[in-house]
Amino acid sequence: MASIGRRCATQGGNKSLSEIIIHEDENFERALKRFKKKCEKAGILSDLRKHRHYEKPSERRKRKLNAAMRKNRRTRSV
Repeated sequence: MASIGRRCATQGGNKSLSEIIIHEDENFERALKRFKKKCEKAGILSDLRKHRHYEKPSERRKRKLNAAMRKNRRTRSV
């Protein structure tokens, strides 16, 4: 049995490891698909995209305010 892993950064600087165990009767493509799904569920790629560039605190506030306004607009229309 082999394992595939990828480190991801979480808030606070702690590192966690996403890994899967490849069973003897399982092919690599299926294991890779399971690993990608697990990474997507853990939010590794979105976290990576979010930290690709530095975001100023004012930009972060503006982005969060816009997201809250969009969410509020959606809930009011329903």
